[in-house]
Amino acid sequence: PNAKNCALVGYGASKLADAVEKSIRDGRFPLVLGGDHSIGVGSLSGILRVRPNVGVIWVDAHADLNTPATSGSGNMHGMPIGLLMDHPTESVDFSTLPGFEFLIDGPRLSPDQIVYIGLRDVDPTERRWIRELGIKAFTMYDIDHYGIGGVMDKTFEHLFKDDPNRPLHLSYDIDAVDPVLAPATGTTVRGGLTYREAHFVGEAVAQSGNLSSAEIVELNPTLSHGAGGDETFELGLQLITSFMGKSII
Repeated sequence: PNAKNCALVGYGASKLADAVEKSIRDGRFPLVLGGDHSIGVGSLSGILRVRPNVGVIWVDAHADLNTPATSGSGNMHGMPIGLLMDHPTESVDFSTLPGFEFLIDGPRLSPDQIVYIGLRDVDPTERRWIRELGIKAFTMYDIDHYGIGGVMDKTFEHLFKDDPNRPLHLSYDIDAVDPVLAPATGTTVRGGLTYREAHFVGEAVAQSGNLSSAEIVELNPTLSHGAGGDETFELGLQLITSFMGKSII
């Protein structure tokens, strides 16, 4: 299949799904540290087993909505949402994807369960599916237009419209942040979140009181020269403190 290292990635995702599921059933808060965003297949699978109605906030420059059939690169970090999406005609046959057999009868993510924040590099098929499936997506244009506060208000309005107590999962890709601030990541795209916008997302999710799991991914200090690795690492730690509840006052 057009899925690089799929057996290894699938094996890791399966192990992570079991660990996250156990953590939730034990009454703990799963905080997952990546790793590239392919780990989202595992963390989300584990969460969906216990909380099938979870609302997902996917903070990322990319939609990660590809599948082996649509990916141009075969890189699995561009597929976690595509693999789990409950798509009426394009669902993946996991019996043909080595390592991912654990998903054959696994839970799926419905299009209205996820909100994207920070998109700015979206493939043509991903763009079409976002429109066709009606996935709520806020690009950097929308953040410029509404402001980050308005975007977060609209995010919660969408995810809480049927259940104000719905649990939330935050999946935060450090490449959502502008590479001037976070250069040590694998797929940088100019024009990302500012320092305060990046923190506001985490602060707003924390203040909702509904955050029940989180992950931060694509942070790799070896991918930047000089101080860039340390700066990105420090920003990642600060973002974790924000979505775990640290506030200015």
